[in-house]
Amino acid sequence: MRGQPSTIEDYGFVSDCQSAALISSAGSLDWWCVPRFDSPSVFGRLLGPDAGHWSLCPTAAFETKRHYVRDTLVLRTVFTTDDGEVTVTDALSLEPGARGHEIGLRSPHVLLRRVEGSQGTVEIATEFVPRMEYGLTVPHVVGTPDGVVARGGPVHLLLTGSTTLSPAPGCASSRFTVHAGEQVDFSLFFSPSYEKSSTSDRGDHSTLEDTIAGWKSWAQLHDGYQGHHKAAVRRSSLVLQGLTFQPSGAVVAAATTSLPEKAGGDLNFDYRFAWLRDLSLTIRSLWIAACPDEANRLFRWIADAGGHLGDERVQIMYGVEGERNLAERELAHLPGFRQSRPVRVGNGAWDQEQLDVLGEVLDAAEQLRDQLGELDEPTRELLITLADRAAATWREPDAGMWEARDQPRQYVSSKVMCWVALDRAIRLAALLGDGVHLDHWKEARERVRTAVLIRGWSKQAGAFTGAFGSHDLDASVLILPLVRFLPADDERMWATIEAIERELGDVGLVRRWPDDPMGFLICTYWLVECLALGGNVPRAESWFERATSYANDLGLLSEEADPDRKELLGNYPQAFSHVGLINAAWRLTETAKHQQDESSETQ
Repeated sequence: MRGQPSTIEDYGFVSDCQSAALISSAGSLDWWCVPRFDSPSVFGRLLGPDAGHWSLCPTAAFETKRHYVRDTLVLRTVFTTDDGEVTVTDALSLEPGARGHEIGLRSPHVLLRRVEGSQGTVEIATEFVPRMEYGLTVPHVVGTPDGVVARGGPVHLLLTGSTTLSPAPGCASSRFTVHAGEQVDFSLFFSPSYEKSSTSDRGDHSTLEDTIAGWKSWAQLHDGYQGHHKAAVRRSSLVLQGLTFQPSGAVVAAATTSLPEKAGGDLNFDYRFAWLRDLSLTIRSLWIAACPDEANRLFRWIADAGGHLGDERVQIMYGVEGERNLAERELAHLPGFRQSRPVRVGNGAWDQEQLDVLGEVLDAAEQLRDQLGELDEPTRELLITLADRAAATWREPDAGMWEARDQPRQYVSSKVMCWVALDRAIRLAALLGDGVHLDHWKEARERVRTAVLIRGWSKQAGAFTGAFGSHDLDASVLILPLVRFLPADDERMWATIEAIERELGDVGLVRRWPDDPMGFLICTYWLVECLALGGNVPRAESWFERATSYANDLGLLSEEADPDRKELLGNYPQAFSHVGLINAAWRLTETAKHQQDESSETQ
């Protein structure tokens, strides 16, 4: 059996809108956290060779090609050997009959794997090696009349198949031959250890065909985008749905933890939570991709998760069901992806002060004002409190959007998002009713704007920089035109855009700051939007193509990319990168339309 792949992009992604699994091109399922995205893994070889896997591939040397079944997150891998060809189809089952907006609401937590012979004869080997709690627990694996059962810690797994599996200590395996026209199916059922059940009790998962139909029905309801790069937008919208915890509507930042920003480095964090920072951009991308119901649910989730705000700080991120305490710890027994230690679960950034989140929530509310209708009292109270907090705290230093773990600074992007909070609250004042402090908000908004324009500008850099008093460029200031703080063609803003393009885009993708060795994909897509807003569509298109070229053969993006090695880095698939792709494609579409309309008017 082949071991752990050496690159992140080698993995395919499947989801049931509550959990996710990653499968290598060689047919090894190396990551599955169940029943939630942030649950302990039962297969974790992604982060360590002994943390569990389930491989399924030919015994002879093979080549592979793979693709998603059209408009689904059902993965098909074609294995070709000298003796024949088989297709392995992988999916996380949806609930029976679930269609459209209902998919994933009641996930049965069943992994489906099917082997189909298409040419000749191929011998297949499968090796089932579950390891619960990120590899800490080696389960008891025994054969029963229902199939192979694995019991360990809080988890109970039942593996059934149309071929016989031989159990051994901590694993089970089988070899079987598939001829053209033959089919072998496997189903892996998860349940908590206190719900041990047999196959006769487990009629609560759909077939592979029904799962495909469920995904296609969702895609048919979200087919409104007809702009540039439609196929990439379509795939990205499916990825965002796959990263949505459907019972609550929360969108996790990624399906993984601790995939490194640099191979062998220590900037390895857990992204299986929902960040407020992503909120307004995610809502815009969902609206663009014709997913308005998901956008509404996402906003209502955060309104509930925030709870009643007294004097406590506004939290920047939550668990998928609104959990606040996401305490971080290290898993010392795991070596990490390509020896990238430490492996972390939980994320210490949950306790940081980040002022930009005030603007994210209010910007999201302003985008959805028509859909939200009359605001209920908790939502109204939340929005007023966030605006008041922006007026009171915008002068304070914070950790910034890149979540610096050293000393707080006066980050320009944080100030701008405080301006956004106040600006959007003023625009929403009629909906917020009694208790708004409109004059105070207007006064504070002007003070923030003046401070940014004066203290955020560096004559030495000839650009807006990352923090007040700094001369270092920072790609976070590309958000200024995107949130309507300044137009892209403003003289100083355009100078900033060109400086970032020239000095932070020198590696072929846009870096976050001068010392950052890797290209950050969302920053590159922000540059695309800024260039388009400034009227230079050809340059914007060129950067879009450059960023999107880093997507793997399945259209999946991680957080960063190494331009020298031409490989993806960071947690995967990354919601923010796919959000950036959707928003940039829409911006290119709208700018091209605007330019065409202007050209028609002058003729």
